[in-house]
Amino acid sequence: MLIGYMRVSSTDDRQSVDLQRDALIAAGVDARSLYADKASGARDDRTGLRDCLEYARSGDTLVVWKLDRLGRSLSHLLEIVTDLKRRGIAFRSLTEQMDTSTPHGELLFSIFGALAQYERALTRERIMAGLASAERRGRRGGRPPTIDAEKVELIVAALASGASKASVCRTFNVPRSTLADTLRRLGQSDSKNDATDANPGGLAKPI
Repeated sequence: MLIGYMRVSSTDDRQSVDLQRDALIAAGVDARSLYADKASGARDDRTGLRDCLEYARSGDTLVVWKLDRLGRSLSHLLEIVTDLKRRGIAFRSLTEQMDTSTPHGELLFSIFGALAQYERALTRERIMAGLASAERRGRRGGRPPTIDAEKVELIVAALASGASKASVCRTFNVPRSTLADTLRRLGQSDSKNDATDANPGGLAKPI
């Protein structure tokens, strides 16, 4: 059984699914087996797509007019088609002449999978390069400091004068984990002044 899916963008009221409907019906899809959405391709909560995928059964073929009507990205498209394949459902795109029930379609699907993996690798490489560049300029990724600069200066001065980290945490009302993170950001060892954090009896003082 052939099942058709159509989508037009919600940003343009002038758009119509008529072109897609005509193409799908000409390809053999029954008009009663057509599903449609008027929504941005970036959305993954499309009601029509959800109903379409739930309706499809093993042996069916999901047909779209064009690849970008189905997935919000290459990785999303591959995710959908991979799930269809797992369920024994073929996929066909009329414009790109892709049909996963044929050897040629299987080859295209494999190529798309490789391209998606390549895209992810490039994205990760760009992120790592951006973080390295920011670090060289004195900026670090992650959460921003939770202690303001003035308090940091007072904490560093207190620690330098011999105060224990436990007493510093109590005085400045700072969690021990936050203090440790701040010291690491400043390039100071968290083990500094640890010896004064314990009492003579060897029991750790409560914070």
